[in-house]
Formats: sequence, structure tokens, C-alpha cells
Amino acid sequence: MLTAMGDVMREAYKRGWITTRDGNCSVRMKNRPYLYITPSGVRKTIIHPESIVKIKIEKEDLQLENGMNPSGELWMHWFLLRDKKETLSVLHLHPTYTVAAMYAGYDLSDIITPFPEVYRYTKVGPNVPAVQATSMDLAEQTHKNMCTNLTCSRRYDIIGQEQHGVCAIAKNPWDAFEHIERLEHICQIVLLSGNHLKTSHLKI
Repeated sequence: MLTAMGDVMREAYKRGWITTRDGNCSVRMKNRPYLYITPSGVRKTIIHPESIVKIKIEKEDLQLENGMNPSGELWMHWFLLRDKKETLSVLHLHPTYTVAAMYAGYDLSDIITPFPEVYRYTKVGPNVPAVQATSMDLAEQTHKNMCTNLTCSRRYDIIGQEQHGVCAIAKNPWDAFEHIERLEHICQIVLLSGNHLKTSHLKI
């Protein structure tokens, strides 16, 4: 699982979905009292298991120690994983066409409606409005928008963050990557179509 965290970051860089030091990935494993997350400010092309920051969880709180260098988006990852008991991974990237689609005014939860190959396998939630990266506001709004009900007992698989990127959650880093890949493919199709009306063509 820790190897996969580095592998997905390298693949994201290869596809141009992040620049060298962008993006982040985390894992919380069932029955292990740790959150594993990529470090801050490190080139994502050289992330290996020994690079991953390992944070102890005690009484559902993170035990941060001096010298730790977790991703600046730590709280966004933690809010999504805090109450989960199964093994899950959170992946945050900046896929080009997806970010462009949001910048053009699309809500990602609408843009996928005509494309069953997405919504059959990937549940897309409403966009998070533009807020400061690495902020508590972003962490809280991402958690809120990822939930499908008030108790957050059910969740979407991926949401967009306007003028920023996307956040996906799945059983492992590669499954989270597939949610992003699926959505990025559709956003590319929509933008390349030249049809930028925001109403009828998004409905079926």
C-alpha cells in the first residue's frame, strides 16, 4: 500500500496532473493506529515507502511530533479518514482538464450526467468553491461536500475543488486514481467538444 502511494504520484506527474511538488496521498489501514501521508514539499517523483510520514492515532486524534513534515493538506485527509474503520486511501491531484472544466463554470456533478461510464462506477459530488489551499476551510468544505447525507455515513468517490484540484477516496491509492482518471477523461471530451453551454447538453 505504501509503495502504491509513490507509484500513483509518479503516474500523476507523468500525465501532467501535478507539477513536481504538488499533490498528496494518504492511507489509513484497518486495525493499524496510524495515518500514512506523503510529505510536504518533496518531489513526488521520488516518493518511496521510507519517505511516507507515519502519524500515530490515539483516541481518534493525530499525535504530531516535532520534525514531522506531513502534507500541508493533512487535515483534509484526516477529516475524510478520521471516522473510518476500513482501509481507505485519499488522493488529491490537480488534473488539467478537470480543473479547466471547473474554471469554465461546470459543476462536476452535472458534467458527468450524460456519460454512464463515469456515474456507474464513480459518484461525483458537488464542487467545493474556491478557498485557500492547505487551509482548514478547504479541509472542512471538502469533508462536507464528500458526504451524501448529514451523518456522512455514505460518501461520494470524488469531488472537485474550484481553481485547485480534486479529492478522491477509495479502498487503495490506485482505485482513487481511477476515479480521477475517469472524471478527467470526460472533462477532456466535454471541453474538446467546444460545446460550452451550461444547460441542456448536461442533461439526459
